[in-house]
Amino acid sequence: MKQPHIQLDDTLGIRYAVLPGDPGRLDRIAQQLENVQELAYNREFRSLRGSYRGVDMLAISTGIGGSSAAIAMEELKNIGVTAMIRIGSCGALQENIALGDLIFACGAIRDEGTSRAYADIRYPAVPDTVLLRHCMDVSAERGWEHHVGIVHSHESFYIDTNDAESAHWSACGALGADMETAALFTAGRLRGIRTASILNNVVLWGKDTADAIGDYAGGEDRTAVGERREIAVALEALYRMSREEKR
Repeated sequence: MKQPHIQLDDTLGIRYAVLPGDPGRLDRIAQQLENVQELAYNREFRSLRGSYRGVDMLAISTGIGGSSAAIAMEELKNIGVTAMIRIGSCGALQENIALGDLIFACGAIRDEGTSRAYADIRYPAVPDTVLLRHCMDVSAERGWEHHVGIVHSHESFYIDTNDAESAHWSACGALGADMETAALFTAGRLRGIRTASILNNVVLWGKDTADAIGDYAGGEDRTAVGERREIAVALEALYRMSREEKR
């Protein structure tokens, strides 16, 4: 039976998925896959399947925010997916993070509503350590600039206290801000799903988020290079996990 939101069922038989937010990003993911087949497009959930180094992969967009990301995760679990990597964008919270740099989240500050609906705030939002290690190894082997640390997952770009909250979490050492990582880590851990989150920095620390995201959506620049790299890292990390699971 098809899942109500993602409109996919377990006949796919695919265990690994990459989760962009933007449905348009699937076009760039398809460029790094073979035998690509479009599957479904319902609401924010656009999906396709393809092959990476002989391993079947699923790509599905989750839209904006933790609630839709958690819906995708839950329904993907229902159809047999066991590992998934978010490939998203973020705004830097530290001055040393350049446009297009990758951030691998080793934990997330749960400053949004979805993860709190799943578990008490004392429950940690952390990735699968094996997936995180593979992401770090792939990026290091290819000589791609990356950072590993805590990210701040928040609820909205437009709250009145956004600047003050960003300054606070920057002072606490958070590397970047997104809206989905904490929900994915929390729900994934509770459901027994291996998760990781790769964020492509599209906003320099101290710059205007709305202007920078507009440039990112329409331009070919360092952030577009970062996007290609995060896709490549996610696919290779999932491939390496698949090899380990067959040993």
